[in-house]
Order: sequence, then C-alpha cells, then structure tokens
Amino acid sequence: MLYNKNHEQSGERERLNTNQKAIELFEQNDYEEALTLFQKVLSESRNIQSLNNLAWMYSYEEENDLKALELIEEAVAMNPISYFPYNLLGEIYLRQKKWNLASEALLKSIAIQSSNEAYHNLAVAKYHLGDITEASNYFQRVAGDSDDVMFSHVKCLIDLGMKREAKAKLEAFNPDADDYVGEIAVADLYVEMECFENAIFWFEKGWKESWKDPYWVSRFIYSLYNVKNSHRINEVVHEAIQQKDEEIKNAHEEECDENWTEDDKEEYIQQLLAEKNYYKNIIEQISSEQIPAIEFEPSITGACYLFGCKRHNHCEYEELAARD
Repeated sequence: MLYNKNHEQSGERERLNTNQKAIELFEQNDYEEALTLFQKVLSESRNIQSLNNLAWMYSYEEENDLKALELIEEAVAMNPISYFPYNLLGEIYLRQKKWNLASEALLKSIAIQSSNEAYHNLAVAKYHLGDITEASNYFQRVAGDSDDVMFSHVKCLIDLGMKREAKAKLEAFNPDADDYVGEIAVADLYVEMECFENAIFWFEKGWKESWKDPYWVSRFIYSLYNVKNSHRINEVVHEAIQQKDEEIKNAHEEECDENWTEDDKEEYIQQLLAEKNYYKNIIEQISSEQIPAIEFEPSITGACYLFGCKRHNHCEYEELAARD
C-alpha cells in the first residue's frame, strides 16, 4: 500500500513537472513542443488541470474551439473549484453565440470567484439576450477610463433611453487615456443620440488620422446633412474619393507573390472600386429620415487560464484543491 501511494505521488509530481515544462516551452514560443507535452499530460491523467490547460491551448493558440469545448465541458463536469474552466467555457459559448449557456457558465464562475473577464463576458451575453440593463451594469463594473468597455456601457444607456446619463458619461471621455476608444467611436455614440453638432466635432478631430471607410464616413455625412452643411459634405466626399483613387493606384502597382495572388489583388481592387462608387452616390442615399445603422458588436475578452502559470501567479489545481 505504501509503495502504491508513493508511486502515485511520484507520478503526480512527474505530471506537474511536465505541465511546468510545457508552460515554459510555450512562453519561449516553442508552441509545437508545448502542445505535445500538454497532450502527454492529458494522456497520463485526465483530470481538471490537464483538460483545462490543453483546452486553453486549443482555444487560444489553435483557434479550435470544437476541440477545446469537448475538453473543457469534461473538466466542468468534474465540478472544479476554480473559476478558470467556467471562464473558458463561457468564452467559447460566446463565440458560438450560445448566449444562455455562456451566461450560465459565467455566473458559475463568478459564484466561485469574481473576475473582470467573467463580468465583461457576462455583459456581452446579457446584451445579446436583450437584458440591456444587466449588460449595462456589468459593463460599468469593469469599464476603464474611456475604453471599449465604457463605450459598450454608454451604448447600453442609449439603448435604454437614458440619453442624459449617456451624454454625461460621453462628455467625460478622456482622449489621453491609455485605452482611449478613439474620436470616431465617440462621434458614433453622439450620432446615436442625434447630437449632430457634437458628432461632427469628434468626426472632424479624427478625420485626418483615422482610416476612412464607408461606414463611419456615411455617418459623418449624415450628421452634416442634419445641420445643413452642404459645403463640408462636398469636401468630405471629395477627400474620400481621392483616398480611394490613391488606394486603387497603389493596389494596381503592388507586386504579387504566393501570399498575395492576382486573384487576391483583383478582388481587393473591386472592393475599392465599389467603395469609391458608394461615395459617389452617397449624398443621394443619405436622408434625414434614416440614420446609417451603427455597427456595434461588444467584444469578448479573455486571459491566461493555465494552471501552474508562474508568470501570472497561477497555482497548480492540486495546490488549489489542497487549500480548499
């Protein structure tokens, strides 16, 4: 009996060492060797840690959520006491647009231990489920200074008809913030509130530096249309067409190779020509009765959920279980 117990403990230590070696290789960008070791650990012991870590690798590094989902669902079925597997499961469900399942997984995660990632992703799930008030509250809980999450919170306030609160928060956006969402995004929200003068101010601030695409340029022109500034409309359209002409010229001159074929080049040029044609007809398409629809897809977030990752001070699952 003593021999068997010692043998088991020795095997567990070896697996933990292999897990550590896999993480070290991963941090050294030796991805293939790291993946092989994570697979080796799982083949030796199908437990919460080995399932979770390999699932994370499949999801984050191979972008293979189907493989990851099978493993992380197995891990969650073991009722882990860590929030890691639930966060990863919720994240995968979000990418699969399984909003209810994502919400359930993330609520379980928060019940174990709250994390910014869980609250953020829960807000995304609630938004898609139509629970805008809850989504707004969760976004606000983890929003930074003038960042994308605060943008999502303000968008929820607008959807809820809370224009005064939304405008007050938008006016407090800080262009010097580290994760500042940008002038065009700020302008976009002002358009949603039909505060066209404010929108124009921010579109103008971002006009020179921002890459121009038909989506936001059309909303800029719509704002100008509503304040009857036809002169500036003509200038904006002219500059946008000039930029497309330059892009088309550069595309024709670009050399092809195995990563950029003639077919790729032709498809790109046709896209640019379509955008140029859109600009040429944009004034006729813009009317004060119909706002060009906002493009809003709240972002999903993630983190390192590797058990045993020393860089992020993550203990091994067995260490966590021993403390519980």
